[in-house]
Amino acid sequence: MKFKRYCKTLLLEDNPELIEAYKDVHAPGSPWPEIARGMKEVGILDMEIYIHENRLFMIMDTVADFDHDLAMKELAGKPRQSEWEAFVSRFQVTNKEASANEKWMLMERIYELDQSAEYEAIDGQQKQTK
Repeated sequence: MKFKRYCKTLLLEDNPELIEAYKDVHAPGSPWPEIARGMKEVGILDMEIYIHENRLFMIMDTVADFDHDLAMKELAGKPRQSEWEAFVSRFQVTNKEASANEKWMLMERIYELDQSAEYEAIDGQQKQTK
């Protein structure tokens, strides 16, 4: 199966209590069901978020023909998405009005063990399961 991978980063407020609360709202069963449903509807197959201190790192796997800008615009209009973004903005170095696309910054890949091609971050890295 072919898919695209995007890597993104975001800063949380440097406040241990807020960081723990952010982890809590992302614990299994805590995110609003509409949020995951909306992501799947726009072509996001899987997403993982990792944390180190107040820096978040996201891995987002999508369908092979995923158009990042178009999908993020569509996602922003999904049910409860803007409400969710406003809700989690209190933990993030951002403002309440920012969309997920404005908060999460695409990262440039600079190394891959078996690197065979270069790609622009906005285009996603073409991947294939073995």
